[in-house]
Amino acid sequence: MPASAIAELLQTHENELLQEWTIAQRAAGIRADLIDEDTVIANSRELLKLLTVAAAAGIDDFESVQWSPIKGMLERLSRSQSRQGFTPSDTATFIFSLKEPLFSRIQQYSDDAAKDIWQINQLLDKLGLYTVECFMTGREAIIREQQESMLELSTPVVELWKGILAIPLIGSLDSNRTQIVMEALLEKIVQTESDIAIIDITGVPTVDTMVAQHLLKTVTAAKLMGAKCIISGIRPQIAATIVHLGVELGDVITKASLADAFQMALKELNVRLVTSATR
Repeated sequence: MPASAIAELLQTHENELLQEWTIAQRAAGIRADLIDEDTVIANSRELLKLLTVAAAAGIDDFESVQWSPIKGMLERLSRSQSRQGFTPSDTATFIFSLKEPLFSRIQQYSDDAAKDIWQINQLLDKLGLYTVECFMTGREAIIREQQESMLELSTPVVELWKGILAIPLIGSLDSNRTQIVMEALLEKIVQTESDIAIIDITGVPTVDTMVAQHLLKTVTAAKLMGAKCIISGIRPQIAATIVHLGVELGDVITKASLADAFQMALKELNVRLVTSATR
């Protein structure tokens, strides 16, 4: 069956195919809790129309330009469903459930049904695999967004006093997180015109050469913005590790606790706290 005949078959029997395809999707366990009947029909109708147009130009080369519209539709659908809670199998089933009704029509109208069914089967397999690839790309994008959101939430910059900022770090530091820490700190320095920034690493479990280098980069960036940095949370174990690693902190001021660092920051700004006596 030539490509034009397949396109004609799709166009002539569009309504019957649409009805049978919708039934097949229900039988395959379509997620009625995530997608309504009208949306299923609309998506199926759109794909059938795009498939008809693409098939008219040939079904042998899936990379040719006529398949771009249908790829675009499947990409939008797959990425949307990846955010709605569908699984890759749910998304691929949208394509694979078209096989039975389409094969049935080919058997009725084709002179060489086995050959034509094999051809269409290969095409639908490619479309199904493409939806899975798009789905996984969308899922990976969601994971990256969630990771970035979690990193931003885990690196709050707080203003302890006028001109004094603090950023308490919890968990391990890597290049990505260091970049987020640096950007958040620099933005806050500009917003508040602060002179001192305290980087508290009490919640950082271990400090190795890489972590120390990340901290030094953040300190250097803050200095370029005109703010002095104090690193607090230097426990005995961390101090011993830094010495053992031979990491040079240069003129970076360090303190054992956030309270000590805050007290020193106040002195740097010539701020005196007076305790009132209670009677």
